[in-house]
Amino acid sequence: MPGPRPKPIVLTGRQRDFLKQILRREKSTQQQVRRINVILLSEEESRNRSIARRLHLTLQTVRRWRKRWIQVGQAMRTAEENGDYKQLEQLILDALCDEARSGRPAEFTPEQICQIVAIGCEKPEDSDRPISHWTARELADEAIKRGIVDNISPRSAGRFFKRCRP
Repeated sequence: MPGPRPKPIVLTGRQRDFLKQILRREKSTQQQVRRINVILLSEEESRNRSIARRLHLTLQTVRRWRKRWIQVGQAMRTAEENGDYKQLEQLILDALCDEARSGRPAEFTPEQICQIVAIGCEKPEDSDRPISHWTARELADEAIKRGIVDNISPRSAGRFFKRCRP
């Protein structure tokens, strides 16, 4: 026996047009496309199970994205009524994004990373280092010596510099 019908999704013309515009973009991710298809099909199809079957998704995925859209629905209607279309577009994009996930907080601030990379761009001789090129170990030692960080591994210092190397 099927469960209760999910809440219907009613899209305004502007919302539908913006969703279709995202679908047509070359830079749209497959995640965005999948989620938009769930929203667009939810407008015409009331059963999550049939949407899941049509899009080859799990029932849980369809439920999640319908629920997510409904949660921001009132804010989108308010933005549209106020004529704030930039906010409407931002709300739509936010609704299609992943939520923040738990995890270990960053150990270094962006400012610290920039300072470490800046050291790597300097000549080692200017820091009284008897080397011709920075190594990850020398870079880490210099960052600690200058008080940028209390502790950093050579691997982390090297990774920052490698990622930001011009």
